[in-house]
Amino acid sequence: MTANNMRDDWWKQAVVYQVYPRSFKDANGDGLGDIAGVTSKIDYLKQLGVDAIWLSPFYPSDLADGGYDVIDYRNVDPRLGTMDDFDEMVKVAHEAGIKVIVDIVPNHTADKHVLFQEALAAGPGSPERDRYIFRDGRGEHGELPPNDWISLFGGPAWQQVPDGQWYLHIFAKEQPDVNWKNPDIHEEFKKTLRFWSDHGTDGFRIDVAHGLAKDLESVPLDQMDPLAVQHGLCHDFTSPLWDRKEVHDIYREWREVFNEYNPPRFAVGEAWVVPEHQHLYASTDELGQVFNFEFAEANWDVDAMRSAILAGLKSAEETHGSTTTWVMSNHDVPRHVSRYGLPQVPASSHHQLAKDWLLRDGTSYFEDRELGTKRARAAIMMELGLPGSTYIYQGEELGLPEVADIPWDRLEDPTPFFTRERFIEKGRDGCRVPLPWDSSDVPAPAEWNAGFGTGASFGFSPATKADGTASADPHLPQPLWYKQYAADVEDADDASMLNLYRTTLSLRATLLTATGDTADCAAVDAGHDVIAYTRPSADGRRFASYTNFGSAPVELPAGEIVLASGDVADGQLPQDTTVWILLD
Repeated sequence: MTANNMRDDWWKQAVVYQVYPRSFKDANGDGLGDIAGVTSKIDYLKQLGVDAIWLSPFYPSDLADGGYDVIDYRNVDPRLGTMDDFDEMVKVAHEAGIKVIVDIVPNHTADKHVLFQEALAAGPGSPERDRYIFRDGRGEHGELPPNDWISLFGGPAWQQVPDGQWYLHIFAKEQPDVNWKNPDIHEEFKKTLRFWSDHGTDGFRIDVAHGLAKDLESVPLDQMDPLAVQHGLCHDFTSPLWDRKEVHDIYREWREVFNEYNPPRFAVGEAWVVPEHQHLYASTDELGQVFNFEFAEANWDVDAMRSAILAGLKSAEETHGSTTTWVMSNHDVPRHVSRYGLPQVPASSHHQLAKDWLLRDGTSYFEDRELGTKRARAAIMMELGLPGSTYIYQGEELGLPEVADIPWDRLEDPTPFFTRERFIEKGRDGCRVPLPWDSSDVPAPAEWNAGFGTGASFGFSPATKADGTASADPHLPQPLWYKQYAADVEDADDASMLNLYRTTLSLRATLLTATGDTADCAAVDAGHDVIAYTRPSADGRRFASYTNFGSAPVELPAGEIVLASGDVADGQLPQDTTVWILLD
């Protein structure tokens, strides 16, 4: 166990590894990653040097939205294992000194959840139906939805049920939004938090944390902005759906549950809100921490990255007792190796460029993978030297690019199902492709597409199932070029991304103090094209990180270079390179 993880406030300076279970490691050969697969890779994660793992949903689900349509919050999807498997995973992780965080999805349930099934059976006006957001429709016979809201996944945000009423679903129709004005919902989720805490969970990641409290009464529904669902950023708390003040009453209630345990549980909120509201969620009277998505949205540009760092540090300073978080990739955004390999056009156009690239199946001239990899190496060092917690998405330690050319008929994400006829975008599956572990386990090229494989799965699944039959193909196809990124290949290469991550994480744990105190982080003026900062080192010297975004080499200060993301010669830092120095 690292020195950081022996502290009750370990989460303040933690390195957390996000596991997307269905794509991490398949132990039984059915093509889906599972809990036993996670357990089998705890040694790998310990060697990597992470403090905690965060598991995306592993609950029973029809997978309408990658597991975020939860049928039962207090169980394991039988395709992914059992509660005994979960308990064993927690035991093995804790023995390795690794904390466990699980995903909680409180904005909506699955339409097959028992509470929603009770709501359908009970009918309009019943206490059971009040647990969700049902409304009568418009038109002479209620045949029209209550208003013209469009869901975030496309199509109407309202779905009609057989008795004529409509329910709200901000996401997929299989994900009805719950009514947080109903006390039954409060009790349901407090019970869930206690359940997983009692099973050894150390913390929680809260999905759509800014979306729970809603106001559909102050203005007639048919007079509300039809784009209200899309408008998540609001400075004055007036959105009917997002970032309302009442949501903080819920999290203060949850804090009482967290504090029932010793040490208290913590949570990190996924709250896409304006920066000046982030600290409200991160209060130690509420969740404790909130995601700072500035890096996940920023171009590889010195001004964008500097602004992202300053925003993150400022947010932490406003929240006494908490720290900021740093995130470059997760299961919802294209992998940053590919983002950094695209032309770094103005921020307002970059997201659209990424969509255009996805539309073109990744076959256009846009992506420079070598350049994206070089920048990603510099980025992880720049990020890991900063105070606060860092969240690493599975596969980024291998330098995996986005798999942008998955065939349309193999996609799983709900977004493409609304856009497929117009071929607008493929959604989020490109960052969710199962990981490559073993380069010798090479699939055969598929006849229908020579770029992908069938059969073997780069070690994601075992060669055969327990009954001796061949394992199923991975649930998403792996490209044949995955071979060069397989964990065994990178393990044997001292200069690989994997070994850069291992070395950087090891140095972070030994060089830097575990407080995560932003007051000890000082910017260095090293020229406009350079981001440089210092922090106290554990041996009493001053640690410095320098990242050069400009084309001209930069002269480095005197000191001991302990690590560089690329070649550094004659005291000159080249472009797209980060160096860590212990200053003289």
